[in-house]
Amino acid sequence: MKIGLNQGTTLENSSLEKDLELCEKYGYDYIEIRSIDQLKDYLKTHSLEDLAAYFQTHHIKPLSLNALVFFNNRTEEEYAALRDEFKEMLEIAKVIDCKNIVVVPLVSEQKILRKDIIKSSVETLRDLSDLAEPYGVKLAIEFIGHPHATINTLEFANQVVKEVDRHNVGIVFDTFQYYAMNSTLESLENTDPAKIFIFHINDVEDYQPGILMDVDRVYPGHGAIDLDSILAILKDKGVDHVSVELFRPEYYQFDAEEVIKTAKETTMQVISKHFEVEKAL
Repeated sequence: MKIGLNQGTTLENSSLEKDLELCEKYGYDYIEIRSIDQLKDYLKTHSLEDLAAYFQTHHIKPLSLNALVFFNNRTEEEYAALRDEFKEMLEIAKVIDCKNIVVVPLVSEQKILRKDIIKSSVETLRDLSDLAEPYGVKLAIEFIGHPHATINTLEFANQVVKEVDRHNVGIVFDTFQYYAMNSTLESLENTDPAKIFIFHINDVEDYQPGILMDVDRVYPGHGAIDLDSILAILKDKGVDHVSVELFRPEYYQFDAEEVIKTAKETTMQVISKHFEVEKAL
């Protein structure tokens, strides 16, 4: 089982350059790069070629670019701008040899009929799929476990992916998003393993589903999610990587090295019951 770090974990107390150094130090296999902020900051003093060279000469590799935000149910003008943004992300992915781009559904208080969400999502994802195909890049839909998200359960995300019916369109399975809107183990068991492109692990404080926010995330094994049952299913499905993603303000107050080290240790403690992993550094 390979382990990655999503940069949301160190969003306010680190940088891409520092995260790369620390992930290499603590034996991470992957990093998920926040293209919307931390990559932009990196490029103020470095080039994409510098980043590509780092990956070529170090153990750590890019797992995904995060993220194309609010891809569905947009106006024509909004979608045109989003499409241009996606094209730029594809060029970045090409240079650094990144094979996944995370795409996030619209979050809005506007009430949208389910059929209209599906129609827009399918049309949009097929268009983006066509753009991504020559680059060998996959689109990983991260359903958002919040009542205002247009795709907010694993079951609905699977339905959209099935209707899109493209080999390069799948999902991000995130344990927080799964728990936050009461997705079920049955839905996970029914998920096509070939469509789980990225697996995010985290835990959450014991609040009621439906009111949870990203800030409620905690280190794996420190919260209320039944991670053991989830991991048992994912092992049977042949999932071979995990990426820890936390957005906890409390952790941003700590030194980034402490957070990255603790995230690795707690993740390994949880997954080692089900997967073979190397000992923590």
